[in-house]
Amino acid sequence: MDDLIQTITVYAIPVIFAITLHEAAHGYVARMFGDSTAWMLGRVSLNPMRHIDPIGTLLVPALLLISARIAGGGGFMFGWAKPVPVNFANLRNPKRDMIWVAAAGPAANLAMACGWALFYRLLDAGGVDEPFFLSMAKAGITFNIMLMALNLVPIPPLDGGRILIGLLPRKLSLAYASVERYGFIIVLVLIVTGLLSTLMMPFVSLGIWFIQTLFQF
Repeated sequence: MDDLIQTITVYAIPVIFAITLHEAAHGYVARMFGDSTAWMLGRVSLNPMRHIDPIGTLLVPALLLISARIAGGGGFMFGWAKPVPVNFANLRNPKRDMIWVAAAGPAANLAMACGWALFYRLLDAGGVDEPFFLSMAKAGITFNIMLMALNLVPIPPLDGGRILIGLLPRKLSLAYASVERYGFIIVLVLIVTGLLSTLMMPFVSLGIWFIQTLFQF
């Protein structure tokens, strides 16, 4: 039990910031391209309390972490915050700018993974060998890469799906956008069947390897 509590404590801060800043990034970039909806609602903020969804940000990641510990291995962790409202009609070039707004979330997770890697390197350079902080840094890297990989899956309403809609020719993009009504069900089926974990883990492993190689640890 103590080991489980410690694991949850290690992951708590990285998970909360990974999920909430992902959403804030969407709102920030949307404002850059002409839509101030999220800004006016106070959602372009580094304050996690403005973004936390009790179920998606806290309960689901905690349950997945507990399940992984009970199973004695790793697993594909994910979560979500309250979606940042974006009115794509307000964007200066909706089809093109949608790509940048959608890509902002995964880009924020990549930046945070690098930030946690830098934190790890600073701890190591300073001779700090406290396992809690080193484990937290590694958790920050792992979860951010997982969240980035999940959101880049090309199924709307995930960010990868919106990016693909923005890149496709107009007729194809309109047809593919219609998949969004079933997107959540498709993702849920992939999660329950374990296919999502099977498909994503090679990309997650590659991402973690890249970060570790880049920061040399």
